[in-house]
Amino acid sequence: AGNGATGGAGGTGGLLGTGGAGGAGGTPASAGKGGGVGGAGGAGGLFGGGGAGGAGAFSDAAAGTGAAGGNGGAAGLLAGLVGAGGGHGGDGGVGLGTGGAGGAGGDGGMLGGPGGAGGTGGIGSTGGVGGAGGKAGLLFGSGGIGGSGGDGVNTGGVGGAGGNAGLLMSSGGAGGAGGLGLIGGAGGAGGNAGLLGCGGIGGAGGYGNFDLSGGIGGAGGAGGRGGQLIGIGGAGGAGGQGDVTGGDGGNGGDAVLIGNGGNGGNPGVGPTPVAGGKRGTGGGGGLLLGLNGIDGLP
Repeated sequence: AGNGATGGAGGTGGLLGTGGAGGAGGTPASAGKGGGVGGAGGAGGLFGGGGAGGAGAFSDAAAGTGAAGGNGGAAGLLAGLVGAGGGHGGDGGVGLGTGGAGGAGGDGGMLGGPGGAGGTGGIGSTGGVGGAGGKAGLLFGSGGIGGSGGDGVNTGGVGGAGGNAGLLMSSGGAGGAGGLGLIGGAGGAGGNAGLLGCGGIGGAGGYGNFDLSGGIGGAGGAGGRGGQLIGIGGAGGAGGQGDVTGGDGGNGGDAVLIGNGGNGGNPGVGPTPVAGGKRGTGGGGGLLLGLNGIDGLP
């Protein structure tokens, strides 16, 4: 009672049509109540992309959590043939305590559809988590980009993970960036490649801004794994800048059989070189052929 209503789900697209967008969550009907969750995006028709998820509403409850964004709709079976992919996840709502989570991106279609991007986490005392990128189509297509973590008064939100690639030839999606905060949020991990393709790049750590209780940059996300047969690992994300301590760089992703490991992420900058973060480690080269990735800068 008094909470905002959930947004309506988007309808399914026709033969060539994109799925309908999900409705935004309703605002709290009375003081001190939570907002409504965003509605899910509709699935695309046979050749249509998925619809976007609706945004979550803010929460008026003390120390409450903002409402989550709706998930993006899945693309149609053959949508990749016309370049259409999964729908974008809805953004999370503002919360007085924790921001709402971003919705996940929709999955791509079977033949070549890219996964949709995840939604951004909502603002809060602790920022909301970014939504995960959608998976690529079964055969081809890149994974979706993870959504950025929401900004936080105290702690920034964690970036969403990049979506995994399709089965054959495609790359994993990049991880989302961490949110701003007294302690910056960690970047999301890059998605894994399929049989042939590159791992996704890890997301950058969020900026840690100075306060008596903070100023620590967020860690960069790890790079995704390279293709099971051929493909390089994804690079690790850079650590976030910190006014007291920089964040650590993310580790590069490993190659599997043939390919170089991904390079490690650079450390976040601190107020002095000593206060910088640790550099990320390069990923391992392929079992049959490939070099190890290069570590991040000292």
